[in-house]
Amino acid sequence: MSSPVSSLRPATQAPHHTALDQARIDLAAALRWAARLGFNEGVCNHFSVEVANDRYLINPQGLHWSEVTAADMLLIDGAGAVIEGRHPLEPTAFFIHSWIHRLNPRARCVLHTHMPYATALTLVEGGRLEWCNQNALRFWGRVAYDDVYNGLALDAAEGERIASRLADADVVFMASHGVTVVGPSVAWAFDDLYYLERACMHQVLATQAAAGRPLRRIPDETCARVCAQIAGERQQSDLFFASVKRMLDREAPGWSTLT
Repeated sequence: MSSPVSSLRPATQAPHHTALDQARIDLAAALRWAARLGFNEGVCNHFSVEVANDRYLINPQGLHWSEVTAADMLLIDGAGAVIEGRHPLEPTAFFIHSWIHRLNPRARCVLHTHMPYATALTLVEGGRLEWCNQNALRFWGRVAYDDVYNGLALDAAEGERIASRLADADVVFMASHGVTVVGPSVAWAFDDLYYLERACMHQVLATQAAAGRPLRRIPDETCARVCAQIAGERQQSDLFFASVKRMLDREAPGWSTLT
């Protein structure tokens, strides 16, 4: 008898797709589903993935995440030159993403959003992700904070400053701005982005319900143990992302087109 995992129908992926084409498809899927979840803001915010040394795919300026296709993804270099693509590149996207990719070799995928609940924590003086619910524990030891808001990232100095705050973390909360999540693949980074917003949502709702009472703090040793348990089940991230692509195949034909 086949296992439940092995019997799942494959999502959009074909043997003839090059690694670059598959990265375009993955990035488009992440953007499309992030829009479904309300993580987008107008035509702002940006996702990128490193595809080779000094080569990155990134979503273009001016397109809503719900309408992008794989063919819309821009291929750029570390200087911000568009190598392939039919749309312009948004300046802040380049300065934030290029420096994070450059300074953090583990950050193959970089996702930057102003998603509501995570951003709400950045508006609170000293706002921090609290270790009080299971979704938060996956981020134990993986979170950094940039407690200075310095305006739009429209130059290399600000991009480098933001990237340096991330350091070796996988998540950075950016004061009065939003969050950035990085990972070794689009699937893993997107899964973290999803659960980060869930953790922040639960924290905000619990704080409202607490009416001044303290949140239930989980002991450090339990936080570390649960974080390790979740890290050992990363197959879940790949399965989640595959399901996203299957749903897009069914509900949004054409999203993965490469032409």
